[in-house]
Amino acid sequence: MKQKINATVTLTGRTPVPRPACLRVAALALAIVIALPLTPALAAPFVIAHRGGTGDTPENTLQAFSTALENGADALWMTVQVTKDGVPVLYRPADLGSLTDGQGRLDEITLSDLRKLNAGYSFSRKDASGQLSYPYRANPLRIPTLHEALDAVPRNVPIMLDMKQTPAAPLVEAVAQVLDSANAWSRVRLYSTDAEAIELMKTHRQAQVFETRDATRNRLVDLSLGGTCDNPPPAGSWVGIELHRQVEVIERFTLGTGVSKVDAKWWTPAAVKCFKTNGDVKIVAFGVDSADAYATAAALGIDAVMTDSPRAMRIEKKSQ
Repeated sequence: MKQKINATVTLTGRTPVPRPACLRVAALALAIVIALPLTPALAAPFVIAHRGGTGDTPENTLQAFSTALENGADALWMTVQVTKDGVPVLYRPADLGSLTDGQGRLDEITLSDLRKLNAGYSFSRKDASGQLSYPYRANPLRIPTLHEALDAVPRNVPIMLDMKQTPAAPLVEAVAQVLDSANAWSRVRLYSTDAEAIELMKTHRQAQVFETRDATRNRLVDLSLGGTCDNPPPAGSWVGIELHRQVEVIERFTLGTGVSKVDAKWWTPAAVKCFKTNGDVKIVAFGVDSADAYATAAALGIDAVMTDSPRAMRIEKKSQ
């Protein structure tokens, strides 16, 4: 039986409205169809639930997506790989033992065998006394197919799909077939840390993609080192990288190299201004998991933030 996540979202304010099946979505007035531009007048970044909110519920499950929407997420980030028999499913690590009660590589198992595994097996939380518990071992969750997720999530909820497998070609083609059959190209934007996956997906005319991570990082490094905006992205681009990230700076000398760890604050007012030079460029800041970080992103003019815990973000923002 298909699980359906029912919701409607208002674009006129933040007040929740009744949802079927008791699901309530606290919209930040920015839940959009991904093909449409964000409204420039709305300054508050919209919230993307990373893998459905990996800190709140077992990641990349239908339960995670439903919970994320209940907790006020405006968009959902999903991670996709293909099974041995070529079915796109939502799972992040290559090793099934990382999150499930199974073993082996995901691309070495068929969908029918994958159905037997518990996607919530490794998910843990601490109770009030500090004791660790595994609440989904007695209440197993299934790894969903991409098609099931598209069917379950309301069509007005934007989806960012992270292609997480190499070689890229089989994954890209399998994902494209599902997006075709589900008529879902307009609601999905595609991302990958693998530049090849992005380039392959661009061969599909309807594909909406993020700029490659390498291109975004290189623009920011050039801006940071040179201090000039020589290479802003073209209008209509979507870019994504961490709000802050610890990086290693390697200096090469005649007698050797020196390595320093630096907390890189990628996004500064100058960086945001540079990236938006050519017009409508959307910036997504990854790793935003506190009210302070959200406020920083909002002050910078960041368009969207990705968080591991929409629930924590909601509680922290309410407490301010």
